[in-house]
Amino acid sequence: MSAGHGHGHGHGHAGGRHRWRLAVSFVLIGLFFIVELAFGLLSGSLSLLSDAGHMAADVVTLGAALVATRIATRPDTTGRRSYGSYRAEVFASLLAVAMMLGVAVYVVIEAISRIGRTAEVSSGPMLVVGAIGLIVNVVALLLLRSGAAESLNVKGAYLEVVADTAGSVGVIVAGWLVATTGQPVWDTLVALAIGAFVAVRAVSLGRQVFAVLGQHVPEGVDATAVATDLSAIDGVCDVHDLHLWTLTSGMNVATAHLVTSDPNDNHAVLDRARDVLLRRHHIAHATLQVEPTDHQGCDELGW
Repeated sequence: MSAGHGHGHGHGHAGGRHRWRLAVSFVLIGLFFIVELAFGLLSGSLSLLSDAGHMAADVVTLGAALVATRIATRPDTTGRRSYGSYRAEVFASLLAVAMMLGVAVYVVIEAISRIGRTAEVSSGPMLVVGAIGLIVNVVALLLLRSGAAESLNVKGAYLEVVADTAGSVGVIVAGWLVATTGQPVWDTLVALAIGAFVAVRAVSLGRQVFAVLGQHVPEGVDATAVATDLSAIDGVCDVHDLHLWTLTSGMNVATAHLVTSDPNDNHAVLDRARDVLLRRHHIAHATLQVEPTDHQGCDELGW
């Protein structure tokens, strides 16, 4: 016997609720990327180019996030995707990680190539473009901040913009140092700092993405506590085959076998178990199998 719930594609979906915020941020950052790339090439600034490269990663990531939120809420017409397409958002977050690491590697390679040669860097465009970029990024941050706490997909986009905001500050600092000292090496050093910051953010997000793809116990959920609470339900003698994982951000899933002493109490046991999982552990979708004490076969599974 199972206590299941319909998946209701598109309803209450964390990423989908914030799609308009992603769309506005995508347009703002896409337009600024064109400006920054042009001035980066004209000024010869590595910090501008590295930040433009990260902006390019933002454009791709935000675009992928938008597509993913649309795919995630699309109804399944094939009958083969029993959980819908919610994992599309997680794969979009993985793309964000790859893009961020790619930008960091590019900056390091370009910085090494400048060792031993003097680069001509114009500080004026760095200061102006850095200031404009800071404004654009702050607006995008304000748009995405609320969604970042609910959706891993939006969080990936948010962290990209956080790194870009730091990059814009770095560009301004680099431009000021080049202008006051006349030493273009500051541009390279700041670019390396931006690259390191981006890499750290990418690794942090990557760990969360792989935890979801690896079907680890959801962050903030204690598997032992879940088992203990289910075992404490009136009528439950034992709990086994408990599995907990995240389908996508804000959608935790559980399966478990509950051994009951009174077969006539199964309906009440299911209701109590569902209430415990939802209220104490924020797990809205659970598939629960209720078994009598003399049931055999669960221990025969070889994996």
